[in-house]
Amino acid sequence: MSRKKQKNYLDLIPERAEEISWEEKEGSIILRVENTGIFNRIAQKLFKRPRYTSVHMDRYGSFLWPLIDGEKTVMELAKLQKEAFGDEVEPLYPRIVKYFQIVESYHFIRFKN
Repeated sequence: MSRKKQKNYLDLIPERAEEISWEEKEGSIILRVENTGIFNRIAQKLFKRPRYTSVHMDRYGSFLWPLIDGEKTVMELAKLQKEAFGDEVEPLYPRIVKYFQIVESYHFIRFKN
């Protein structure tokens, strides 16, 4: 019987997806995501949907985003966030793991092998 090996998110090294552009505005990070694919093209033409979607990060995500450099682990990023925000970010590890699960699910980041 084989056991499926689970990911330990704290040991993973995130890197931002190259196709995601971003800017910092008034202390907040705004990601610009291109809406690609056939259904998005149709919606853009027929329903005047935008070609790009802006994703506004909260203050914790805005703090983390510029620090994602493809070298720091999630654990190291968590420690930096703890130093910056103190007990305000507790429970730290479940919160930061959820953040990375969400941004990975939207393909804003990927984890290095």
